[in-house]
Amino acid sequence: MEHKKAQPTHIWWSLFVGLAASGLSMALAQESTAPDDGLWYKNSIIYNLEVGTFKDSDGDGIGDFQGLIQKLGYLDSLGVDVIWLAPFNPSPGNDDGYDVKDYYTINPKFGTMDDFDLFMAEAKKRGMKVISDVVLNHTSIEHPWYEEARRSPDSRYRRWYVWSADLPDDADKGMVFPGVQRTTWSYDSIAGLYYFHRFYPFQPDLNYTNPEVQQEAFKILRFWLEQGMDGYRLDAVPFIIDVPETGSETPQRMMQLVPTMRNIMRDAKHDALMLGEANLSPQENKDYFGEDNNGMQMMFNFYVNQFLFYALATQELRLFIKAIEDTKEKPSTAQWAHFLRNHDEIDLDRLGERRREEVYAKFGPDTSMQLYGRGIRRRLAPMLGDPKQLRMAYSLLYALPGTPVIRYGEEIGMGDDLSLKERLAVRTPMQWSGAPHGGFTSADTPFRNVISHGLYGYQQVNVMQQLTDSTSLLNHIKRLIRTRKACPEIGLADFEIIPANSKYIFAVRYDYGDKSLLTIHNFSDKPQAFRLEHRLLADNQLTDLFSGQPVPVEDDQLKLDGYGYGWYRLK
Repeated sequence: MEHKKAQPTHIWWSLFVGLAASGLSMALAQESTAPDDGLWYKNSIIYNLEVGTFKDSDGDGIGDFQGLIQKLGYLDSLGVDVIWLAPFNPSPGNDDGYDVKDYYTINPKFGTMDDFDLFMAEAKKRGMKVISDVVLNHTSIEHPWYEEARRSPDSRYRRWYVWSADLPDDADKGMVFPGVQRTTWSYDSIAGLYYFHRFYPFQPDLNYTNPEVQQEAFKILRFWLEQGMDGYRLDAVPFIIDVPETGSETPQRMMQLVPTMRNIMRDAKHDALMLGEANLSPQENKDYFGEDNNGMQMMFNFYVNQFLFYALATQELRLFIKAIEDTKEKPSTAQWAHFLRNHDEIDLDRLGERRREEVYAKFGPDTSMQLYGRGIRRRLAPMLGDPKQLRMAYSLLYALPGTPVIRYGEEIGMGDDLSLKERLAVRTPMQWSGAPHGGFTSADTPFRNVISHGLYGYQQVNVMQQLTDSTSLLNHIKRLIRTRKACPEIGLADFEIIPANSKYIFAVRYDYGDKSLLTIHNFSDKPQAFRLEHRLLADNQLTDLFSGQPVPVEDDQLKLDGYGYGWYRLK
C-alpha cells in the first residue's frame, strides 16, 4: 500500500498558526477545568470532521490523515479538546463511508495505519482526545461476511444477517430514508431470501440476536481502543439493539446490550467515551443512559435540538424551554451533547407537521432544501442568514447545559451545495484559503467540489481570511470556546431556567462550588428590556465575562440588543 506523503505548506502560514496555537494553548491551560476522574467529556469541546473532506496532503484530491496532521495546530488554536472522526474504514463509498467493508484497517484513500498512528500520537501530544464513528448496525453488502452469507446456507455468516423466506407485511415501514428508500427488506437472488436493511439496500443489518455477532462487535470496539482511540460515537444505537423479526416500527429491543458494550469498552480503557446517536423521547433516553453509570455516558440531545430550531424560526420559546426541562433528569455521570448542525439533515420529525412547516418556511422554503419529509439539509450560516442571529445561536450552543459539538467548517460559516444528493450537501471540502479549491487540495479536480460561487464560495469564506479579521465568525467562536472553558459549571452543575418578563428571553443560571453564572439570550430580532424573576439582578452584582466589566442594572432591569446575548458572573 502506498504511503501518503505530506506536502510542505507556506512557511509564514505555519508560523502564524503555530504562534496562535501556542499562545491560546497557554491561556486554555490556565483555564482548563476538565475533571480528571474519568468525566473528561463533561467539559470538552468536540469537533466533528471527515478525513476525506478536511485536508489533502498529496494532491490526489482526497483528504487524508497526513493532511489532518498538518491542521492539528489550527484545531488546537480553536480550543478543540476532542476530535470526532467520521468513518475511515475501507468502504465502497455508497453512503459516504457508513457502508463498511473492513472494520480493522484504514481506507487506503486516507492513508495507512502508520499515518493513523502518527495522527493519534500528534493529537495526544497536543492534549487532544480522539473518538470515531463506529457503524455496528450494518455492513456493506460487499463485506466478505455478507458475500459468504449469501452464497452458502451452511456458512456461519448466514446467521450473521437477518433473513426471511417471504416479504414481511411491514416491509414499507420503519425506513430511515423515506422518499428515497422504498423498503426495509430486499430480495437477494443468490441467497434466494429477503434480507433486512434498516438503511439502504446496500447496507444489510447484522443480527445481534446471534452471540457471534455480539462478540465480533465487542472485538471491534476493543481493537480501536487498543490503537489509542478514546471512545466512539455509536451510530444508530436503537437499530443495533432492535429485533427486526418483531416488527420494523415498534420492535423489541435488547437493552441489555448497552451496558454490556459499555463494560467491554471500560475494560479496554477505563475512561472510554460511549456517545450515543439515538433520536428518542426524554423517557426513552433514560433507558439508554441507564443507572449506576452502566449505560451511555453521553447522548446527543436531538429532542432539544428540534425545538431549538422551532424557536429560532418563530421566536417562540415555550416548547424549547419545556424540552430543556424535560431532558434535565439524567444520571450524575451522564452528559448531553448539544449541537446546531451535524453531518446529517436537521431532523424535525418530533415537531409535527404544522410546526415543521413553519420551520421549513423560514429555513428551508425550497423543496431542494428539504429531505426525507422530516428535515433540512443546509448548513447553519446560509439557513439563518442573519449574522446577528448566527452569533447568538453559537453563544447559546456553548451556554447550554452539556457538552458542545461543532461540525467542521461551521466555525467559519461555510455554505452548502444543494446540487449534491441527500446529505452530501453539507459534506463539502473544508475551505482553508482563497487558493484554488479553497486550499483543500492541489489536485486539478477534487473528489468532491469545494463551494466556489456565491456568498459562501471559498474566495469569500475561508480560514485564512477570518484568522486575520478580529470581527470574523471564526474569532467569535474562539472567544466563545475560551469563555466556555472558563465556566466549568455549565458542564458539571445543575441549572435553573430563570423566568423573564419578556417571552423572547432565555436565561439560565448555573451554581457550582463558589461560582455562579448567568447566561441570557434574546431570540427576538428587536431589542429587549426585561426583568428576571426572584429579584436576581437586585441581589447580585453582574460582571460581563466577555468584557470583564461590571454590568449596569437600572431598576432591576437588563437590556439586550436584537439577537443579543450575555454571559455574567454573579457575586
